[in-house]
Amino acid sequence: MRLHLPLLALLTLAGSACAQAAGGDKFVGMPVTGELDAKRVLAARYGEPPRLDRSIKGGLTGVFVDSADAVAQASVPVSFGQVFTPGDLKPGERLAGKLADGATLPLQVDVKARHADGSVRHAVVSAILPALAPKASLMLALAKDGAAAGKPALPATAAALLAQGFRAGFSARIDGKTWSVSAERLLAGARAQAWLSGPLVTEWLVAAPLVDDQGAEHPHLAARFAVRWYPQAKRARVDVTIENDWAYEPGPRNFTYDARVTVGGKEVYARAGLTHFHHARWRKVFWWGGAPAFDLRHDTAYLIASRALPNYDQALQVSEPALADLKARWNGAAIEPMGAGLAQPYMPMTGGRNDIGLLPGWAAMYLLSMDPRARAATMGGADLAGSWPIHYRDKRTGLPVSLLDHPYMTVLARASDTMNRATGKLEAFPACAADKACDTPYAPDVSHQASFAYLPYLLSGDHYHLEELQFWASYNVFSSHPGYRENIKGLLKPDQLRGQAWALRSLGEAAYITPDGDRLKPLFLGLVDNNLKWYNATYTDNPAANKLGVIVNGYALSYDNESGIAPWQDDFFTSAVGHLADLGFADARRLLAWKTRFPIGRMMDPGVCWIDAASYSLKVRESRASPFFATLAQAYAATHGQGRRDLPCGGADMAHALKLKPGEMTGYSSSAIGFPSTMQPALAYAADAAGKPGRDAWARFMGRSVKPDYGGAPQFAIVPRAAAPEPAKDATRDVTEDAAASAR
Repeated sequence: MRLHLPLLALLTLAGSACAQAAGGDKFVGMPVTGELDAKRVLAARYGEPPRLDRSIKGGLTGVFVDSADAVAQASVPVSFGQVFTPGDLKPGERLAGKLADGATLPLQVDVKARHADGSVRHAVVSAILPALAPKASLMLALAKDGAAAGKPALPATAAALLAQGFRAGFSARIDGKTWSVSAERLLAGARAQAWLSGPLVTEWLVAAPLVDDQGAEHPHLAARFAVRWYPQAKRARVDVTIENDWAYEPGPRNFTYDARVTVGGKEVYARAGLTHFHHARWRKVFWWGGAPAFDLRHDTAYLIASRALPNYDQALQVSEPALADLKARWNGAAIEPMGAGLAQPYMPMTGGRNDIGLLPGWAAMYLLSMDPRARAATMGGADLAGSWPIHYRDKRTGLPVSLLDHPYMTVLARASDTMNRATGKLEAFPACAADKACDTPYAPDVSHQASFAYLPYLLSGDHYHLEELQFWASYNVFSSHPGYRENIKGLLKPDQLRGQAWALRSLGEAAYITPDGDRLKPLFLGLVDNNLKWYNATYTDNPAANKLGVIVNGYALSYDNESGIAPWQDDFFTSAVGHLADLGFADARRLLAWKTRFPIGRMMDPGVCWIDAASYSLKVRESRASPFFATLAQAYAATHGQGRRDLPCGGADMAHALKLKPGEMTGYSSSAIGFPSTMQPALAYAADAAGKPGRDAWARFMGRSVKPDYGGAPQFAIVPRAAAPEPAKDATRDVTEDAAASAR
């Protein structure tokens, strides 16, 4: 396993830092396994793989375009999403594409969001590659272009595309009747919205209900097209989405139909007997003029350094068998419209899962490997997130339904609880048309919800993925009782603690990356602000808050007759807050500073044994009527029997009693989804936010004797961004004493 130098130093320190001074057998942490590094073996045989040339003048980041065709390609259109570090691309600065041979390509940069300083946060970058050799890899660096901006070329018009003969459409045969919609007719109208606009590519967004032969509109089914035209390449990407998701249309239900998509007058997709579930949607992408054949590899190091994504361990070797397994499972009905892909269809199912984390396992694999098999699962999974019945679109605005317009809406409470006193109207969604009319195999759940669309939108810039992110973020708010969430405030406090964690994550990501001109941007920013202010008032700034650093509202106290919490759920929450702090939310940084005391204390407090730091549950008070314990030592004593507490922490006697190895943590330490693994992101954020106590806790954690192989499930393989901790003053001294003193 290749190690970044700071991480290697940290792990070396961890080995000595975790020797126990409290009797029993001492052990030395083992930071590396004996596994071969497959990438090094391949490099020795065939040479190093291509890398981005960071010596290019003005270069910021870039992508590799890997040909997937056995023949040469010309005029290859490329568009992708790109996130930028604050200050990297300032107002007025331009980008140019630089190739390895020194050639320069013009780029079109459609800016979507900016940082507070005005620099670009997120944009869709487009280029036309003159040529792409067979099975070759072409580096496209993004470099600042110092040339003076000339007069911009006019973007292409929809009329010009239609003059080239463009046609596309969708039809559904329902109970012997045909309903259809034509993309070219919608483009010829005056309601097309430009998503990309410039000299290289223009993308139009158009939508309409399906209509019958007499022009009558279907009450529930509608089509949305995103037509992306590259005039120079004479090709257009045709993005087709079919929806059954109007929020307030009476009598929602499932529909079964024969689906047919045509592009250029030819059938490109057909599916007989497709059951389209209520408040769900599906997507397919086709090309007019021929599809380019390539895979994209993004600059993982830059993406992570931008802080838009968690600091996943880039020294990690993603498992080849795991990638092969992704490919093997990515087929069949599961990846067809209304399929679930690799996600758990019944989200409330408990237990460790590959889709739970700040990113799902397959998305973390993609980020770290840039492998096309992981890309297919990640991007395709974002498409298939449309299958769950959480998609409620407002007919009036055309956007995902929001608290801006319906502050009392919910899918949880009784209809009578949704009365909007200002309007005098109930805001409950209409009931299904009949019993079983809305039956679906999918059960959404905030507490077990994957981050389907954030990374895909970040890297694709596709409008579908943006809306998928917005749909799920909105659902996380209106899936609670309107009174408990305080209506338009959208407070997450009533939910399970893990639900609060994942909902806060999704709201933060939506607020961070939604385009600046989007009507929902201020809403998401306000929802994040409301929640962080509530948590800080309840905990960070509250002298009466518990001293343990644990979240206790909602259903957090659901163990031992409401006297205990699940530390792993609290760790989910800490990691979500750390992620929001990385995204730049100042109130999240304040909340994180308060939260770090809990993961750090479980590793370093002299009154607890860090072997049990990732326990399934922890008593935090004697009974539901008792005050919270003042110290973690009290919590540990109340949770574990005296016999266990008498054993030297981490020694041979404790290991024998618990059927562990010396220095092995409880909670399935060898599993990539065990409780120590779910604790890792919380400790990583604590190591960055809490100074020396956090770094010492991280060092002890990394020195444990049994660690998982994250190669096939890296969703919790998050490490600190800060440098390694300073060398210990005395490697023979028990670091528990030093860290405890620092914490006090």
